[in-house]
Amino acid sequence: MHILVTNDDGVHAPGLLALARELRTLGDVTVLAPDRNWSASGHVKTMDRPLRVREARLADGSQALASDGAPSDCVALALLGVVKEKIDLVVSGINPNANIGHDVTYSGTVTAAMEAVISGLPGIAVSLDSHPGHGGLDYAPAARVAFQAARQVLEQGLPAGVLLNINVPCITEQELRGVMITRQGLRVYRDALDARIDPRGQTYYWIGGEFPTGVDEEGTDFGALRAGYVSITPLQLDLTARAAMETLGKWNWA
Repeated sequence: MHILVTNDDGVHAPGLLALARELRTLGDVTVLAPDRNWSASGHVKTMDRPLRVREARLADGSQALASDGAPSDCVALALLGVVKEKIDLVVSGINPNANIGHDVTYSGTVTAAMEAVISGLPGIAVSLDSHPGHGGLDYAPAARVAFQAARQVLEQGLPAGVLLNINVPCITEQELRGVMITRQGLRVYRDALDARIDPRGQTYYWIGGEFPTGVDEEGTDFGALRAGYVSITPLQLDLTARAAMETLGKWNWA
């Protein structure tokens, strides 16, 4: 089996190294990741400039590829021919913060897995639910969860158009209570606008604020994490609001 590993934190991020190491026990691994941090980049397809791919080395000395494109660009580049060998699975991560609820539309980690699905391959996104002020993170439990998920996906397959969004509590492996198949929960953002003046007297802005929380509801990704469970949410690319189609069909469109 041949697995493509990418992320949105950059090719030298420790979460990517932990993921690649663990997945090497499952099959051949190729790393093609951004050369810098693309957190909260969303689903990007770069078409207004050329993309470059260079060789890189991970902290363990293993070879990797780094691109100046976004995470989704990295997946597209690999699948379109930069990586010559056939790829069976794309795994993105391990992100140091959870990607739950509406985060999935912002997340470069998740949208890299979406790019795999668009190309007809199974995709998995893996994130660790850490919090501000954390010290060094232990990615090993999340990497082992990723291994188990990748093995299951390679053996069982996934429905067409579906990816797995996996979030792992930032606790020890012994403290994990198990795995829960979840739906997207409700993320609560506490954003704030910080307006400043530059040296030339022009206004510029930072979007900041407090760390987001969520609604602790049973059966959701946020609820599972709060209860100490690994959250696995199957996501689909078809965003059609089917329940609204009948309502809109009754409007007067003449």
